[in-house]
Amino acid sequence: MAKITAAEVNKLRQTTGAGMMDCKKALVEAEGDFDKAIEILRKKGQKVAANRADRESSEGAAIAKVNSANTTGVIISLNCETDFVAKNDSFVALANELAELALGFDNKADFLAADFKGLSVSEKLIEQTGVIGEKIEIGGFKKLSAPFVGSYIHAGNKIATLAGLSAVVDGADVVAKDVAMQAAAMNPVALNEEGVDQSIIDKEIEIAKDQLRQEGKPEAMLDNIAKGKLKRFFKDNTLVNQDFIKDSKQSVAQYAKSVAPSLEVTGFARVALG
Repeated sequence: MAKITAAEVNKLRQTTGAGMMDCKKALVEAEGDFDKAIEILRKKGQKVAANRADRESSEGAAIAKVNSANTTGVIISLNCETDFVAKNDSFVALANELAELALGFDNKADFLAADFKGLSVSEKLIEQTGVIGEKIEIGGFKKLSAPFVGSYIHAGNKIATLAGLSAVVDGADVVAKDVAMQAAAMNPVALNEEGVDQSIIDKEIEIAKDQLRQEGKPEAMLDNIAKGKLKRFFKDNTLVNQDFIKDSKQSVAQYAKSVAPSLEVTGFARVALG
């Protein structure tokens, strides 16, 4: 049997993230062959991944990253099964590394196929499934570009958001973070009225009409009253029209213009766990 040194075990740990005993067992099985030991650990990951494929992975870490020019941002969620794993420092570190890589890709499929330290992202996730013993996958993937992009990550990495602004102005970083925080807290359905899906509008009108009928309102009045209720829905549920959480006397759009008269919020992205 090949003699396995502590240095070899440590090197395999650093390369794969696997536990010390798993690394030692893999090296023993591989008779000291480093590459073969890596393959053994990957196969273990594939087996664990197959066994846990139907598990719920609603915990994890949602991470937002913005490029150095503040023109593009991305959010990914690295999902796992338990809150215990989600809070692990190495798990969060991996989520941050993957989010940095994701900045260079426009969609989830290309990102999953991208190289990550000699493996594709997909292969890395399978490897880590074997290391951790839980189903691990990329849940959310959202990208946002604008003249200025800011980000916010809620405590515990459960919600991550991006906000885009129409121009680079003094204080843009503060505005973008405030708007991203607004999106995290208030979960708007769209940026503005134009962005609300017609199916949502139709549903809200029907809900309003049903409520009005129960109140005994005449059928001829329902359309006009329902339209009024729809305006309230837009105010409460579209980002630029919502009351600004730090000053409810103004809307989010008005807050942006208070910093620079021509400044507008152009978009947002939000990924939440659970």
